[in-house]
Amino acid sequence: MFRLNKNHILLLKVFLHCAAFLPLARLYYCAFADKLGADPVQVILHFTGIGAFNLLLLSLLVSPVAKNLRQGQLINIRRPLGLYAFTYALFHFLSYIAFDLQFEWQLLISEIFKRPYIYVGFISLLILTVLALTSTKSIQRKLGSTWQKIHNWVYLALLTVSLHYFWSVKSGLIQPIMYICFALLLTFVRYKKLTKNLKRQNQRI
Repeated sequence: MFRLNKNHILLLKVFLHCAAFLPLARLYYCAFADKLGADPVQVILHFTGIGAFNLLLLSLLVSPVAKNLRQGQLINIRRPLGLYAFTYALFHFLSYIAFDLQFEWQLLISEIFKRPYIYVGFISLLILTVLALTSTKSIQRKLGSTWQKIHNWVYLALLTVSLHYFWSVKSGLIQPIMYICFALLLTFVRYKKLTKNLKRQNQRI
């Protein structure tokens, strides 16, 4: 049976960096060159938002795929996928502040509490920020078993991102619903693993 080795994973990582970074760089180049059409802000927000969602889903898909295909080396691409999901989410938020709100910070605070989809989106970003900051191996060693507890919050982020997307869409709900169904399926697939981790953590306590 064909097995992925370190060289294959290196090539996968190179492809991932190109596939994730270059479109983001091109997006902002086109934005500043005025090549995004009549509503560039909406184009930027949609591209970065849906990009963050796709990358988050892919990062959570890695473990079940690696397990079912018996390709343990695939786990090594989970972290860069997660970091790019955070990067896209951060650019989504920063673009909203810069281009939509024009850096009106008081307006940002009122919008967060007034509009539910912005509120859950902000929660999603906070969770992804914590996960990104604690993603290194050195932090993982320092945190020990607490690290897994923290990173189980990725599933809460997945659900809040799903809600953010669904509530932000004013028409054409088929695509958001499909994303929600896939997110719930991924959560269900990982449910047994999550409950096992929780039981182990409770036993240690």
